Amino acid sequence: MMKVDVEKLDFKKGGGLIPIVVQHWKTRDVLMLAYANKEAILKTLETGYAHFWSRSRNRLWMKGETSGNYLRIKKILVDCDEDAILYLVEPMGPVCHTGNYSCFYRELKS
Repeated sequence: MMKVDVEKLDFKKGGGLIPIVVQHWKTRDVLMLAYANKEAILKTLETGYAHFWSRSRNRLWMKGETSGNYLRIKKILVDCDEDAILYLVEPMGPVCHTGNYSCFYRELKS
C-alpha cells in the first residue's frame, strides 16, 4: 500500500481542515465525521489516539478527553485527492456525545 506524507495533504480546499471519516476497524460501521488540521493529524500519529479540530470550540481536542470514550487508531487511509481521511479505529465506548454507539443513528425524513 502506498504511503502519503502529511505534507502532501490538501488542507487548502477545506480552509485548513480536512474531513475525517471515522469507521470501526472490525465492523466497518461509520461512527462519526469530524475535521482535523495538520496539528491534529500529527498528534494522532504521535499518540495513536484520534485528535481533531473542534470547529465549535476552535481548538484541538482528543476524542474521549472528557468522556473517556477514546478512539484508538488502527489504520489511517488517505483518499485519492489527498483531501479526506479515513480513521479505522477501535472505540473505547460510545462514539457520539449523546451516548449512542455512532453519531449516525437518525434517519432523514422523506
